[in-house]
Amino acid sequence: MTDPVTALADEQYVLLTTTRRSGVAVPTPVWVARHDDALLVTTGAEAGKVKRVRHTPRVTLRACDRVGRPLDGAPVIEALASVHDDDESRAHLDAALSAKYGVQYAAIRAMGRLRGRAASSSVVLRLVALPPLN
Repeated sequence: MTDPVTALADEQYVLLTTTRRSGVAVPTPVWVARHDDALLVTTGAEAGKVKRVRHTPRVTLRACDRVGRPLDGAPVIEALASVHDDDESRAHLDAALSAKYGVQYAAIRAMGRLRGRAASSSVVLRLVALPPLN
């Protein structure tokens, strides 16, 4: 049986909602790709969502369109997020996003290189299902 988090792996965009220290929710549409029992997201190492995940790892996910409008009937799914900045995680992310998004992902990576952004300036957000309550 697929858990609700990895069930979102086939969606083109997912609305990732993180929480500020003040309690304000911050939704962001992202690309996701599945790796094992998790969804992977790429983002800049200095992005606000990275800071928010570090202090509040509980997030919500919802299928959306490219500008972040939730799809009709798409459920809100709670997940745990963690930040990974190691080469192995980046390799898994790169392979997964390349396989799913193909030339779109390659074009974005190429634009980043042209702008002088190193791959090491990005991190991987790993999203997993919440553990069951005992």
